[in-house]
Amino acid sequence: MQIKSFAEYEETYRFSVEWPEKFWAGIAEEFLWRKKWDKVLSWNFSEPNIKWFEGAKLNITENCLDRHLAKNGDKPAIIWESNDPDKSSITLTYKVLHEQVCRFANVLKKNGVVKGDRICIYMPMVPELAVAVLACARIGAVHSVIFGGFSAKSIADRINDSACKLVITADGSFRGNKQIQLKEVIDDALIGCPTVEKVIVLTHTRTPVSMLKGRDLWFEDEIKQVDTDCPAEEMDAEDMLFILYTSGSTGKPKGVVHTVGGYMVYAGYTFTNAFNYQPDEVFFCTADIGWITGHSYIVYGPLSQGATTLMFEGVPTHPTPSRLWEIIEKHKVNILYTAPTAIRSLMSYGTDPLKGKDLSTLRVLGSVGEPINEEAWHWFDEEVGHKNCPIVDTWWQTETGGLMISPIAFVTPLKPACATLPLPGIQPILVDEQGNEIEGNGVNGNLCIKFPWPGMLRTTYGDHERCKQTYFSTYPDLYFTGDGCMRDEDGYYKITGRVDDVINVSGHRIGTAEVENAINMHAGVVESAVVGYPHEIKGQGIFAFIIYPKLHNESDLTKKDILQTVTRVIGAIAKPDKIVFVSGLPKTRSGKIMRRILRKIAEGETTNLGDTSTLLDPAVVEEIIVAAKQL
Repeated sequence: MQIKSFAEYEETYRFSVEWPEKFWAGIAEEFLWRKKWDKVLSWNFSEPNIKWFEGAKLNITENCLDRHLAKNGDKPAIIWESNDPDKSSITLTYKVLHEQVCRFANVLKKNGVVKGDRICIYMPMVPELAVAVLACARIGAVHSVIFGGFSAKSIADRINDSACKLVITADGSFRGNKQIQLKEVIDDALIGCPTVEKVIVLTHTRTPVSMLKGRDLWFEDEIKQVDTDCPAEEMDAEDMLFILYTSGSTGKPKGVVHTVGGYMVYAGYTFTNAFNYQPDEVFFCTADIGWITGHSYIVYGPLSQGATTLMFEGVPTHPTPSRLWEIIEKHKVNILYTAPTAIRSLMSYGTDPLKGKDLSTLRVLGSVGEPINEEAWHWFDEEVGHKNCPIVDTWWQTETGGLMISPIAFVTPLKPACATLPLPGIQPILVDEQGNEIEGNGVNGNLCIKFPWPGMLRTTYGDHERCKQTYFSTYPDLYFTGDGCMRDEDGYYKITGRVDDVINVSGHRIGTAEVENAINMHAGVVESAVVGYPHEIKGQGIFAFIIYPKLHNESDLTKKDILQTVTRVIGAIAKPDKIVFVSGLPKTRSGKIMRRILRKIAEGETTNLGDTSTLLDPAVVEEIIVAAKQL
């Protein structure tokens, strides 16, 4: 299953493209199935309708837990490192994790959860979060994990979209020097969520919380009332495993649906190959489980392969800029998978925090969430990896379920800040605006995938038409990623960024329409337009142009009010970094906002703005330039 040389990669890739069904059937044989598949693949991208391993029966938790017990029951499955460096870390062996998952699965069943029910999880980065995710999968419930930074309104929207029956949360969470009142946010959200029957609350920060009789239950009380015997529910390969909401170019987040069989095979295969994972190594992914990276490369990918996965509650620079390096030294981490935003943030402190830290156990480094810039790539390579650790610069998405274009550690010849080559089974193509394939090397285009892979999304929850329109309608019979891409003279792929109205902030996709809708809810705002601009730490920042006619002399206070509105509606993650007040926006005569012009102004480009003669009011552009320069 593990590729050992570039010649083997080339041979494997060729086979995977010529005989995809044989290739994926061979990979799937490595996993535990109760019943094998009747058909490996049936698909069309026009509806879209994709099915992998049809007729197969399994439970993903038997692959992540039960099958490791006999040989590796005492091996660490999850190591948890607290936000507080003075607090002891916690290690759960596979045997202990299995017992905790079974116990909590019985808690869910005791509270009326059955196969197919949707469960909202809004928790800190603690071991119980992984336990809750796996407990849902154990009994066939569909988990919908929501990142702990989202607002009550954002949570309510997600709960209502998927009609969640139960919420799992905690009193609060620690993140750096901040404390977030999770239960309080959930209470606000649930005012408008009629489908939620029960809320299970973990004690973590010991913050006083309101507990409603008949609805709210303590995690600790519930697990005392059940045992650890919980046979895994038999699932069909195409049954839903989870929903994960992601921003798009229109206002409402989409519930991306992943299914059991294909996702499991893909997450496990990409994990063990791209990172060249070896038995007994410690794998440290710094992502939050509220994002797809945490789903695939903290929980399901590593555990399906019997790996040891490290979970970190805090942020890499708290309480000191040495924290990440201390964790690596303490737990003898072998593989570090983090985001360019984190790398740039750590770079800003220089090399002093690294001094005296033993990073000699590191063997592989990885980058995720956004294209990494060359300066950050070289710093990561030289200062952290000491030029001994290959950097796995991974490109993939919530919708793809796992890595798509990425080096394979110790196999693929690297280029700084380049995602390099597709993994086996992935067939990328570049197309022009009309959808014509752009062949050859040394070219730019829009990145599409022309053939299905097991980890891909199947639908957007409750709205299949939206899935079709978003991913499969721009270019017929192709999955459109929404990213621009360059294929260089060696055939290597380098992602150039989003081509739709989505901003990548610190590796998190935020739809411009979503932010605009939140800004427009603020009293006094007539209209707004939001674009991305280069940000030295986050990669991209959010720049908002706002029409606010009744602005008095309190512009700074008004900006703070608007930021507070965005925080209430979406969450602090979506707050604009820059705001300018303008009297108008550059619009065509048909009323379309020319974001191209706003992007250039946000980037500091004021002379080469292209043709503005088609604008309804070309003079407004000069006013916007002047306002932006004053920031």
